[in-house]
Amino acid sequence: MKFTGAYTALSTPFVNGEVDENAYRRLIDWQIENGIDGLVPCGTTGEAATMTHEEQGRIIKICVDQAKGRVPVIGGAGSNSTREAIELTKLAKDAGADAALMITPYYNKPSPNGLVEHFKAIAAEVPMPIFVYNVPGRTGLNCLPETLKRIKDEVPEVIGVKEATANLKQCAEVIEHCGKDFQMLSGDDFTVLPLLAAGGCGVISVVSNIMPGEMAGLCKAFREGDMDKALDLSLKIAPLARAMFMETNPIPVKTALHMMGIFDNLEFRLPMVPLEPENEPKLRDILKEAKLV
Repeated sequence: MKFTGAYTALSTPFVNGEVDENAYRRLIDWQIENGIDGLVPCGTTGEAATMTHEEQGRIIKICVDQAKGRVPVIGGAGSNSTREAIELTKLAKDAGADAALMITPYYNKPSPNGLVEHFKAIAAEVPMPIFVYNVPGRTGLNCLPETLKRIKDEVPEVIGVKEATANLKQCAEVIEHCGKDFQMLSGDDFTVLPLLAAGGCGVISVVSNIMPGEMAGLCKAFREGDMDKALDLSLKIAPLARAMFMETNPIPVKTALHMMGIFDNLEFRLPMVPLEPENEPKLRDILKEAKLV
């Protein structure tokens, strides 16, 4: 299966400490109705790090159920513990996800050999398509192109990478080492267009929570060779993408979804806390400028 285009790293609504299932299902429908190409529940943007295993499995299952096959679902399932990652991947597969998104082990900082063995162990227990999630800013570890090639060669279930280094030289080297068929998805909303030009096939996006049509349109325009339209959409998205990182993700994007009326409640799980008061009017002004509120 080829995973192309814009995939939204879904924000998770909470109410009274629990997942707001009704609001989550509404968000999924709104995303699909506005042209998104795929969905990623239980990623960083979904606050998966604060969830129990049971919650993660349930949220992925809700997403699959609500998507009803209209778009693919890539379930977040990684951990710094290989044993725990295996359990989470089983939950994603049992929930019906089309693929799993696996963060490289954070804090442990394994060697290249350790990374290969980590993904090999997961795939041996739960054979399903896997995307490596390379985000050094959060893990303290950069999975280099040479190591990715080893993982790809030794673990056939690994079909691609979510590349969140914002390093276009490294992105180009990923395709050079792993080949044009290796599916590279951008993990940075700021570099989607140049990453597509470097051989990428799409993005797992934060800003598409609030601009699904624009991000999907950018990827589609690139695929169709309409560079002027792709650039126009990239420029339109840019100020919103910056706003989504005025504080730690997912604080701004969840606040924006609430301001837009897509989430009835605005609730985070510690250690995430609400947006700083001085940033609220800044965010609202940016949303107004984009005609999103």
